[in-house]
This record gives sequence, structure tokens and C-alpha cells, in this order.
Amino acid sequence: MEQVTRYVVGADADGSRTDATCNHTAALEPVEPSTTRGCEDCLRTGGSWVHLRECLVCGHVGCCDNSPNKHATAHWERTVHPVMRSFEPDEAWAWCYADLLFLVPAKEA
Repeated sequence: MEQVTRYVVGADADGSRTDATCNHTAALEPVEPSTTRGCEDCLRTGGSWVHLRECLVCGHVGCCDNSPNKHATAHWERTVHPVMRSFEPDEAWAWCYADLLFLVPAKEA
């Protein structure tokens, strides 16, 4: 799965176009996922997940909010690492928890 390195704001939390900016994306560097086998926390506890998210600060792979344990959000609450990306095949979007913004890959110039 190729990792996007630059994101721009695609929409607000309601999915509406917005002029808002996310300053958290400027500091993002490529990270290595903590695992490629599933949600790091669910694998450890025997839990299950629906979709996976990867922290773009440290590489932690957690499960989405549709999953029983919501480990991606728990990671944000514990670490305050603001940006997670979808860790699903063929998805390139990300989410900024701090700014409540949907992020999409920036077009390379």
C-alpha cells in the first residue's frame, strides 16, 4: 500500500466543502505501520475490527469507530496524535481529530 505523504482539506466533519486549513499535515513524515495484520490492540486482546486506521505520527494501527473497541480514537485520546489515515486497500483519505477535518491526498505539482 503506497503511503500518501501530503494531504489537503477535503471537507469538514459534515462532509461540506470548507475553507478551513489543517496545520497538522505540514509536520507529517512517512511512518511504518505498527502491524500489517490488523488492529494492533485487537490482535493483542483477541478483539475484532471492521476497518483499520494508521496514525500518521507514529504508525499505530487501530480499528475504526464502527469497530467494537474504537482503538484509533482511543489512540488519539491517549497520545493526541492528530492525523490518522485509512489503512484499507484502495483508500487514501485521512482524518484530523484535532481540527475535525476530512483530508485527501494533495495533487503533486
